Amino acid sequence: MEGRYHSIESFGNVDGPGTRMVLFLQGCPLRCLYCHNADTWLMKDGNTITTDEVITRFEKNIAFYRKGGITVSGGEPLLQIDFITELFTKLQAKGVHTCIDTSGAVFQPGNQHQEEKLKQLLAVTDLLLIDIKHIDSAKNKILTGQPNEHMLSFIRFVDMQKVPFWIRHVLVPGYSDDQDDLYQLGKFIGDLNYAKVLEVLPYHRMGANKWDMMGMEYPLETVIEPSKESVMEAKQLIFKGIAERQAERRAAQKN
Repeated sequence: MEGRYHSIESFGNVDGPGTRMVLFLQGCPLRCLYCHNADTWLMKDGNTITTDEVITRFEKNIAFYRKGGITVSGGEPLLQIDFITELFTKLQAKGVHTCIDTSGAVFQPGNQHQEEKLKQLLAVTDLLLIDIKHIDSAKNKILTGQPNEHMLSFIRFVDMQKVPFWIRHVLVPGYSDDQDDLYQLGKFIGDLNYAKVLEVLPYHRMGANKWDMMGMEYPLETVIEPSKESVMEAKQLIFKGIAERQAERRAAQKN
């Protein structure tokens, strides 16, 4: 099966555990204001690659991936769910650790056909990295062009399948750093059973040059990258929400 991809990173160290090959697939329904891969938005702009070709490239450096594996990112990789399912099925048979980096933006709650496909994919997926762009739906729409209800439903769906995942949140000053929003994000995470890691990632401007090259005005030109202290404070607020929600759940179980 062929997929459309943007690029391949041979030695990724921030896209899951260990050293990993990262396959960036083409196509994304979101238009995040801080996107650093705006050239992945349109499916037609990518190149084609087969699942066997991906595996051949992976196996050329397999010695480096013994404690890592392969991560499929994007764009939004779930736009090409059949391709990933075939790829991960082959990789799982070889004992390779598989990971998906997604926002869940293509999830359609109640679509049984899609849910069955997702269950097949998750059965051969070891880990997901899930981006929560914003916990407030209206603010999420400002930040990404879409509301967030279906994205949060996707996270609940994954949690119900008992597949471990990491939560990622990009801290964008003036957009996703409100203290109450961060606390509410924690409350949401505190309801989940299989969220294993929380990463608060500082907004950066590394994608601005791509916007320029594509002839587009970068929308966050005046936004300053957050300090290490503000990132730590944000993480503490989220952890506070997590702890309080988990305490509420424990109390409810006792009653």
